[in-house]
Amino acid sequence: MKFLIATTVAILPSVVSGFSLTPMNSIRGLSTALDGSIIYYGTATGNTETVAGYIAEAAGISVEDIGDATPDEIKGYDSLIVGAPTWNTGADEQRSGTTWDEFLYDVLPGMDLEGKKVAVFGMGDQESYNDNYGDAAGELFDMFEAKGCKMFGLTSTEGYVHSESKAERNDKFVGLMMDEDNQYDLSEDRSKAWVEQLKTEGFF
Repeated sequence: MKFLIATTVAILPSVVSGFSLTPMNSIRGLSTALDGSIIYYGTATGNTETVAGYIAEAAGISVEDIGDATPDEIKGYDSLIVGAPTWNTGADEQRSGTTWDEFLYDVLPGMDLEGKKVAVFGMGDQESYNDNYGDAAGELFDMFEAKGCKMFGLTSTEGYVHSESKAERNDKFVGLMMDEDNQYDLSEDRSKAWVEQLKTEGFF
């Protein structure tokens, strides 16, 4: 399933309620503001899908579950934003517990993505899984980087309360890190700020 998130407020009624979004399949956009970019996500509880919606609304780009994407379709985009939750805490691989696990190890190895622009976002629970916060984001980063992709959107670890994360590289997160369990009120603003960062980095 693929959906387009328009930047116009005309589509907002019935989409936003408090800090949560309605399911993505209820959102219908009118146009994309940035051609050549897309968000691919995998989700277990819906939190990653919610954040994908925040990012898509801020950037004006489309969203698709990675389980519905084809290799040819993915290769057709200039830049990819990829996001996953972490369920298999402490694991060395297949950390997300979503369709990303199959994609990363069965599909991605056979794809030529040399030079593709990629930015990562990840979900985690800093309080319940303090020493495994957002580990799956680190796996996404490593796997796409190993395919020759150009990685964008690293962020500061300030403002987070975790103790360890496999999503850290040189004291920075590999991308945008979110916590819909404990910091859901920061998610929309973090998404907007990250999109602006990506624009300054030349991602879009």
